[in-house]
Amino acid sequence: MVSDVQIVNCPACGAGNRVPAEKLAQGRQPVCGRCKSPLPTAVRPLVVTDATFSEQVEHSPLPVLVDMWAPWCGPCRYVAPIVEQLAGELAGRLRVAQLNVDENPVTSSRFRIQSIPALLLFQNGREIDRIIGAQSKGEILRRIDRVLPPR
Repeated sequence: MVSDVQIVNCPACGAGNRVPAEKLAQGRQPVCGRCKSPLPTAVRPLVVTDATFSEQVEHSPLPVLVDMWAPWCGPCRYVAPIVEQLAGELAGRLRVAQLNVDENPVTSSRFRIQSIPALLLFQNGREIDRIIGAQSKGEILRRIDRVLPPR
């Protein structure tokens, strides 16, 4: 099976690098094959469902921040751009995922989600922190910084 691959040019040396999409989806940060500089990526949060939650979140080798949201939720729309920024900025150190609570009632009820947005932080398959309501990027980073692996 051939993986979806994108070519990313290194901003430091200009070399073209093949970057498999599946590696980006795993939250890994690509580096240039020539000069070893980090490559820019348009990493987006991973969409998880009731069917994929266990595999993508609970079995992740990286810590995972899960954004529990719904399309009709105003505060969720406030937090969404922050979550997308974190996915790109922390790629390779933290996996960022989103779960639509309306479309995935099994997982949202399993974690007793009663208010959204709810950001759940997982490490080694266990929930270790929960951020309820719209928070600033700085506050979210402060809460997740203690579980991030070093650069």
